[in-house]
Amino acid sequence: MTDVRESMKNAVTVGGYKCAAVVSRVIPAKVGQRIVRVLAPLIARLSRKRRAMVERHLSRVDPTLQGQRLHKMSAKAFDSYLRYYVESFRLPSRNAQYVDQHIHVDGFDLIPPILEKGNGVILALPHLGGWEWAGRWMTDRGYKMTVVVEPLQPPALFEWFVGLRENLGMKVIPLGPDAAAEVLKSLRNNELVCLLCDRDIQGGGIEVDFFGEKTTLPAGPAMLAMRAGSEVLPTAVYFTDETDGHTAIVRPPISLERQGSLRDDVSRATQALAKELEYLISRSPEQWHLFQPNWPSDPGFQK
Repeated sequence: MTDVRESMKNAVTVGGYKCAAVVSRVIPAKVGQRIVRVLAPLIARLSRKRRAMVERHLSRVDPTLQGQRLHKMSAKAFDSYLRYYVESFRLPSRNAQYVDQHIHVDGFDLIPPILEKGNGVILALPHLGGWEWAGRWMTDRGYKMTVVVEPLQPPALFEWFVGLRENLGMKVIPLGPDAAAEVLKSLRNNELVCLLCDRDIQGGGIEVDFFGEKTTLPAGPAMLAMRAGSEVLPTAVYFTDETDGHTAIVRPPISLERQGSLRDDVSRATQALAKELEYLISRSPEQWHLFQPNWPSDPGFQK
């Protein structure tokens, strides 16, 4: 009976996402955005634990946020997260011209010269804004793109999201024991690799100072780039006030110069990346989709 209930629950979950995708594609974009703005405050009020965690993180980014300002900012994080899903669901129905007209990319000129070296590029991103719009923009231009994503439950939902991203021209690698080897293959194939790296999901990362407090971030971006002879470019994609509007920022590569042991060099580079992530997140902290504990002092933190 338990297995049957679980199967039914999983089917409802997957069906809900599929229905949301269909609705997102058939309604006008402006209507979808209005619906998000209505639903987000309600979901924020109902998700008390997640909202409290978001407010902890926002207070790290900007310690001056308090009271109503902090509550309003945390509600906007839910708005941003819903908008991420709605716009991702709409992407397959948008043509290349529409995608191009609704994104401005600052710093893209840094990427082609690095790709000319033949060792790929790692784009290191925080969980912020709507990165998949920029990914689609890149694949429309013929760039090969690999993305590493955290597996979702149930597996059928994860497979559905994989299909969605593959339909946008991206190669998807599940985060896990085989991910590093697959990323190295992509880099040696001179591809762009997107790594979301503001959470040490698997544990065992590098200790860094991140927004004034010690935590760990994944060693993968620096380690893999050093092994492949590639570069790591801190990157973020932000929503704008325009319907379906986006702005992407690509920052100069972090220093991967070898100065000592591999571990020391990876630690130094990961700390440099943490500082870049601080800069990118601080530009629009209300778009930071971090609802999980991320520092040892956070309630429920586990590694």
